[in-house]
Amino acid sequence: MIKIGVLALQGAFAKHRQMLLSFNVSCVEIRKPQDLQDCDALIIPGGESTTMLKQMQFIDLVKPFLEFAAHKPIFGTCAGLILMSNHILNDPMQPFNLLDIEVERNAYGRQIESFSAEFAADLGQSLKKSIKGLFIRAPRIRKWGPEIQVLASLDNEPVLVRQGIHLGATFHPELTDSNAVHRYFLQACLKNK
Repeated sequence: MIKIGVLALQGAFAKHRQMLLSFNVSCVEIRKPQDLQDCDALIIPGGESTTMLKQMQFIDLVKPFLEFAAHKPIFGTCAGLILMSNHILNDPMQPFNLLDIEVERNAYGRQIESFSAEFAADLGQSLKKSIKGLFIRAPRIRKWGPEIQVLASLDNEPVLVRQGIHLGATFHPELTDSNAVHRYFLQACLKNK
């Protein structure tokens, strides 16, 4: 049995937790550094990346988080992906450098310009299918390095990427009725255990 933490400082963490519980996976909300101790993986939800980073700094979670990420899988959606990137265009914020990607925040526009889209995703033999993503003030991946594996694209731009044990999505899979991306992450977590 694995235990997955969901960063619960801000954003859509409850929806990720619901998705994990639908798989009967042990799940804990992460609100302080010691909450990470027994976790096998972590999800960073969508929300506001600057606010999340400031809250992580305020509760002294950054160092324990980086130590955790050195050995255990992290899955970031939307703001989570921004925090996992190695560079944010036109923004002074220093992300965690877990994914070799350059991102542009809110690149699809404001909240009113949010949209859903279906696209093909290569999530392994048993999960290769079309999935739906919800893009809410979503970032765009403008550049990516050679170690990045693109699992899904929209209009020839990556929207779901993997590097080693870490996974990032520019969209919100937790706000749809598809559990394919979470299932893929759980399979990666089991292989890493």
